[in-house]
Amino acid sequence: MKTLPQISEAEFEVMKIVWKYAPINTNEITEKLLQTTSWSPKTIQTLIKRLVNKGALTYEKQSRVFVYTPLVKEDEYIGQESSSFLKRFYGGDISAMLSAYIENDRLSDSEIDHLRSLLSRTKTKKGGSQHD
Repeated sequence: MKTLPQISEAEFEVMKIVWKYAPINTNEITEKLLQTTSWSPKTIQTLIKRLVNKGALTYEKQSRVFVYTPLVKEDEYIGQESSSFLKRFYGGDISAMLSAYIENDRLSDSEIDHLRSLLSRTKTKKGGSQHD
């Protein structure tokens, strides 16, 4: 698995917009972030430049506008961050993490039901593949 660039919380906000709307130009990114943040357009442009320099975004100049697309896939980045979090705080033990969340009432009943459903599907897949 390739190592993905480290992205700050602010840069992650920019990436969420690009992942959702790519290809997207500077003005569109700025417009969307101004609706949800108190950042200035100059701050947003700085964050975009950082992401380009880190290799998370690429751009193409179309007439007088820069149009951005991600070089990092959202699911890969989220997976890397989740794995890093799990290793850092729970020694890589997902059972310990889930236990902590459940014991501290951080999971709703619907989230627990969703986890049960995911585990059930995984168990079925593993069970089915053993008999092939």
